[in-house]
Amino acid sequence: MKKYIGTKLVQATPAIRKGGKVYLPTDAIPRTMEQVEEGYKVVYEDGYESWSPKDVFEKAYKVAETFKDRLLIERQDLAERFSKLCAFVDTPKFKEVVKDEHQRDLLLQQRDYMGEYLNILNQRIEALV
Repeated sequence: MKKYIGTKLVQATPAIRKGGKVYLPTDAIPRTMEQVEEGYKVVYEDGYESWSPKDVFEKAYKVAETFKDRLLIERQDLAERFSKLCAFVDTPKFKEVVKDEHQRDLLLQQRDYMGEYLNILNQRIEALV
């Protein structure tokens, strides 16, 4: 199978699922012996609705209500990639995997620019406080 990466903009609200039915916090929840699962009611841009288990949803989605939220998400994503790149280029495996000297130089340059980009994002976030 091929690997895929996707991004979706969704709206969601905490919910529970009991007996296959999704209940919002304001709904009357029947008292039964059926297991209660915490999660989210998810509404996609095309109006499709689904339910997602709490741990799955929170791993895949981040709150992006405000401009600052979106900057924080961008910083977190960049910081993770930057950290992985720094760790990689500082190992002997770097020269084993990236054999072409020009490609190595470009990757080192990319690391430098990612560091600058991260610094600028930090300044932008601090300026919003």
